[in-house]
Amino acid sequence: MLSPTQIAQFQQQGYLVLPAFSSPEYCQQVLDLAQQQLDQVVLPIEYEADTRYPGAPVSRDAEGGQTARRLLQAYARAPLLADWATQTNLSVVLKQLLGEGAKMSQVHHNCIMTKQARFSSLTGWHRDSRYWNFQKPELISVWLALRDERIENGCLLVLPGSHQWQIDAEQLDSAQFLRADLQRNQDLLAQAQAVPLQQGDVLLFSSNLFHAAGCNQTGQTKFSMVFTYRAQDNLPQVGSRSASLAEVSI
Repeated sequence: MLSPTQIAQFQQQGYLVLPAFSSPEYCQQVLDLAQQQLDQVVLPIEYEADTRYPGAPVSRDAEGGQTARRLLQAYARAPLLADWATQTNLSVVLKQLLGEGAKMSQVHHNCIMTKQARFSSLTGWHRDSRYWNFQKPELISVWLALRDERIENGCLLVLPGSHQWQIDAEQLDSAQFLRADLQRNQDLLAQAQAVPLQQGDVLLFSSNLFHAAGCNQTGQTKFSMVFTYRAQDNLPQVGSRSASLAEVSI
């Protein structure tokens, strides 16, 4: 269970690291499964070229165009992944933050993220809730580091407390990323902090927290597993993509 201090940190900062949440042995099992499914091209897969982010190949037919970014629909891929996403140790923590009756979305995240040694892209400053359709932008994502994560291989960068910021439309570009050309945004970005993780660490973060990530500048692929959860009363909007797949009770 989370301590009162940890709960207060999450509420104030919008994120919280839980060290050594999963064992190295479990992480290696997931790494082996992920690599096998990448080698066998087990769909659905999102490719770096699909993102159109800076540094990504311009198309799937270009050099590096078959560089995978995400193994999608992780929950349905194997019990090894589904059991982790609904395990008691995790559900206890999430219910402390979201309340009883919390649900896991199969639409948002629900993936194994890869950041390849070549052709990985830059991810600009954004809130995950920008394209999600729920009654409130207050979901929680759970990010498991399957290998060590640091600045050199593209660990997450966060703006602490930004889940509570009021942002004007002019501060965002057409894709809902923070504009770096505005002085008022540059002052905000000066507060950025890296969140390095060790293998097995878990990062909890609000869907309204601004975060970003750089390219992988090392020779080894970075792997992370990510699932997203909502409170019982934070329903997806009827007819939206967020309501397009059945949710999972935890």
